[in-house]
Parts: sequence; structure tokens; C-alpha cells
Amino acid sequence: MANPGDFAYLVKQQADIVRIVGEYMTLRKSGAQNFQGLCPFHQEKTPSFSVHATRQFFHCFGCGASGDVFSFVQKIENITFPESVRLIAEKLKIPLPKMRYSSPEEERQAGMRVGLIEIHERACKFFQEQLRRPEAAHAREYLASRGITPEIIAEFRMGYAPDSGFMLRDALRGQYDEALLRESGLFSWKDKEQLSVASSQMPEGSDATVPPATGNRQLATVYSRFRNRVMFPITNESGKVIAFTGRTLASDEKAGPKYLNSPETPIYSKSRVLFNLDKAKEPIRKLEYAILVEGQMDCISVYTAGFRNVIASSGTAFTELQARLLGRFSKNIVVNFDPDTAGAAAAERSLALLVSEEFQIKVLTLEAGFDPDLFIRRKGAATYGEALSHSQKYFDYLIERSRSLFPARTPEGKVKALNYLLPHIQRVPSRIVRDEWANEISHRLGIESAVLRQELRHAAGSRSASRVNAPAATALMDAERVLIRALSSQELSHSAVSEREGQDLDFEPARQAHFALSRERLHAGSAAEALIDALLVGQEQGIDPMTLPLEEEARSLLATVLMDEHEELTPELLESSIRSLRKRHGERDLEQLQRKVKELESRPDVMSKAQLAQERLRLKQAMRSGEIATTEGR
Repeated sequence: MANPGDFAYLVKQQADIVRIVGEYMTLRKSGAQNFQGLCPFHQEKTPSFSVHATRQFFHCFGCGASGDVFSFVQKIENITFPESVRLIAEKLKIPLPKMRYSSPEEERQAGMRVGLIEIHERACKFFQEQLRRPEAAHAREYLASRGITPEIIAEFRMGYAPDSGFMLRDALRGQYDEALLRESGLFSWKDKEQLSVASSQMPEGSDATVPPATGNRQLATVYSRFRNRVMFPITNESGKVIAFTGRTLASDEKAGPKYLNSPETPIYSKSRVLFNLDKAKEPIRKLEYAILVEGQMDCISVYTAGFRNVIASSGTAFTELQARLLGRFSKNIVVNFDPDTAGAAAAERSLALLVSEEFQIKVLTLEAGFDPDLFIRRKGAATYGEALSHSQKYFDYLIERSRSLFPARTPEGKVKALNYLLPHIQRVPSRIVRDEWANEISHRLGIESAVLRQELRHAAGSRSASRVNAPAATALMDAERVLIRALSSQELSHSAVSEREGQDLDFEPARQAHFALSRERLHAGSAAEALIDALLVGQEQGIDPMTLPLEEEARSLLATVLMDEHEELTPELLESSIRSLRKRHGERDLEQLQRKVKELESRPDVMSKAQLAQERLRLKQAMRSGEIATTEGR
């Protein structure tokens, strides 16, 4: 929580939530103070995510997510509150003090993530320096042979991991403990027994691959995971290095896999990262579509050719988290995977997931034997651009693929082609689109439409699409809306002036509403009244309304009211609302008294009669009070 006087409060005062949120997703202005976009926290087709520029908070009317700039960054980056403060401060270039954490475990985890980011930054610089050394001549030759210029090498911060297993470790020795080095994914290790066996098997006079004994036996077990490889840094959305891919330069049996990736770590999960998104996100927003390729080399080649809106899945199957990450910037995509069998299968898996996430998809299929990198090097950027402009619509690609796999010249071929296509149709959320595709399939494959529709109805019936339902709208009186707005006011309004006892005073909605209502603390009879009561308590304790510990329904209600501020808040409107709420409470009290009187009338005992007389007197007094309130309210 950000409290006046602390560092988080300072950061919050300087942070523009529209700008910060806008770095993660596309926002469009909606009204005088609101901005809207597709919610990054749940799947949706119509924007229900709003950011209030003046009050500096966000709310999704679809899934109910709500909060301030810190809450947003915490949720989208999956980090702690202190880390979100640190991240936003870095974005704003505000000098950082020492962070405070809510528990030792939170501090330990945050410290680990900060340390891992530092280690990867140092490792990246180490690999860059190694690439410039004479020993890396073959690495530079390899990159030149792939058409990669020194400028692109510098822009993507490529480097070289030396053949030695201990140079990187020695460069980091003394700065980080062994536990953190192991967590980084940059190193492997052997236990004491393995080291002894390895040492005994080394040929005499060979170059040492196992280090000599040192004073720190534990540290001596650690050696580099990446050796004799061209290194491609993997960055997060903010451009921080969080992992690496290493391309081997060896060709013998000990070379290992052609491409070696960092393992999962506390700062890196391959299912959550898209290669080059930090550079591509602005071009994707501007051009309103993304190009998706398989690997880093394809991505770098397409980027170098001038198509800066390109990202890569880094050779893994596209995931739902990656799709949602990309969907924050555009829902239009051209998929350009390798044309070989593996590439086609990867394309189909990615297409299926992108369909479920309601992307508008095209597919670029290059000539056999050409991946994007080779195609651009052989045929040039202009030819690639021409091919890109003729990308197929997603379903045209699938129909052509089905016809090539299962020629529809026989009934058996038609059945196989249909069975191939049905799962893809099944994933389409829109029934209208599914119906259009059914017509297209029946025409293209020569299948009788009625039979096809029967199969489609069966397929559609088995769909299990999860939908997020918006919270039920809470019925609100106009008076309650006004009071919630007034009690949530953080800035004084100098546009309206009210006369009190012959003096002109600046209209302070929050203070005036609190003074009028706190003298008769509300007995909440609805969610709105409970929220008003919580806001009154918050005013007394000096708590920012947006950071009050509210129940989910109350927080959603507060956000709903504050996102819909169309009427000017004036002293007259506030006073009228206070009278209206008092009248409502008076009427409710009268109803309760009347019910109690009826109860007592049915009881014959003497005590009840005395209580009855007392309650009747209270009822008469309440009715007179109610009449006065009613008269004042007219």
C-alpha cells in the first residue's frame, strides 16, 4: 500500500497509469477521462477493461480485476508489491531506496529475482566481450555467413560462449553465491564423486575440463551450461535479459543439441515469453498485426529485412499465455513457420490455439526448402514482402492442407479430410463463423451440406469454451452514486462554491459528505451503503479510497461508479443526495418499528403492553421526523 510520505506514494504520484498500462496493451480513449482495451487478465472479444486517467486506477467489467498502477504491474508481471514499485520507479528513472518487504520469504524471493536479472545482464556483457576476442573468429564467421551485420549483432546483443566451462563462472565468482548461480540456469554441476571419476578418466596432457581443487570445493563443481556457442539473449517485455539460446558451432558427437535453451528459472518461463517482443511491440501496435516465426534466426532475418513487427516462439509450441501476451498489442497475426512437416504441424498447433483466442489469422507458406531466414537471404526482402502481402486466410490454408493430405476424390478421402477439419472448426467460438466455414468446406470438398451440418452440430455441441461472466450489476440509487463519488474525491473542486453562514468556502465533496454522514453512522442495508460506510471509515483514517481493503463486490461497485462520472458534483447535488439517503433510512426504520408494533399487539402479557405503548410513542416521533425529512426533501 502507498501511504503519504513513503517511497511508493512518491512513485504513484509521478506514475501515469495510462502510460504504464499502455506499455503492456493497446488503449483507446473512451470519453473524457477513460481509456479502454481488451483485458489482459481474461479472454474477451469486446473491450471491457477501462483505465481512469484522472483517478489513476483500472477496472475490468468482465472479470472484475481492479486496482491502481501497482496492482496492475503486480498482476501482469506476477511480482510482489515492492517489486512493482521498483519496476515502475525504474521506468520513471526515480532513484531507488532500499525496498521494504512484508515477510522474510517475500524479501528472499524478490532478492533472488533481482540477483538473477543482474547475473544475466553480466553474462550477456561477458558473451559480447568474448565475441570480440580472437578465439571467437569462427563465431563471427558463422554470423557473417548468415548475413548478420555488426549493427544487428549489437542491436540483439549477440555473443559467444567460450569452449571453456569455467570462464563465465570465474568472472562471476565472489559476486554471487553458488545457490544463485545454480538458480540462474547458466551453469551445470557435478557432485564430488562425479568429479573424481571425470578426473581419473582424463587423458594425460589433455586440456582440463574439470577444474583443479580449490579452497571452495562446492564452487569448483559448477561449470558453464553453454560452451562453444553463438549466444542469443532472450529478453522479457521490458527488454531485460532473462535467458539465452545458444547455437552450437561444433559438428562432432559431443556438440550436443543444435540449439540449447536456458532451463526454467524464477525469472524465465518459456511459455510466457516471446522472442523480440520488447522491440516488436510498438511496430505491432502501429501496423496492427504481428508476424510469428519459429526461431531466433528467422526472427532476426525478418527483422533485419525491415519487418520490425516480428516475434518468435523460440521453437516451442505456441502457448495460451503467449497468445494472451501477444493479444495485448494486436489480435491480427500472420503465421510464417517452416514449410517442412514439423513446421506444418507446429503451425497447426499454433493456429488452433490462436483461433480459440479469437485472433484474425493469415498463413504465409514459403516455397519448399525455404525457411524465412533462407528465403530472405536468397530472394531478398522485397520478395518476402510480396509473399507476405499474399498470405492466405487461415481456413483457406487448412482446406488446402486437408486436400493435400487426403485427396477428396473418393468417399474415404472426403471422410478423412472432414475429420481433419472438424477439430479446427470446433475451436471457433463464433457459431456464425462455424456456419460459414461449413458452407465453404461442403463446396470445396464436394460434401453434401446436410450431412456436413449434422457432423458440425455434433462437434459444436461438444465444445467446452469457458466464458467469464461479468459480475451482476448492483442496483444503485442516484443518491448513492453521488455519495460514493463524493467520499472518493481526492482533489478539491474549486469550480463550485457554496455559501455557508455568509462565507464563501471552497467545495470539498469528501469532507462535506463525511461531516454530514459521520454524525449518524449508517447501518448498511445494501452493498452500496456498506461501501459508503467503508469510505467514511477510510476518510477518518486518511486512507486512499482506491487502497481500502474492500470485499470484491464493493471494489467492483466503487470502480463501476467512478468509471461513469458524467454529472458535475455540486454542493446542491451532494446535499440533495444526503437528504435522500437519510429519508431512505428513516423510511426503513419506520417499517421496522411498524413490524415490531404488530408483533407486540399479538402478545397478551403486561410487559408487552408496556413495550407496545413505548414503541407506539417512538413510532409517532419517527413519523414526525419522517414528515420533516420528507418536507425538507421536497
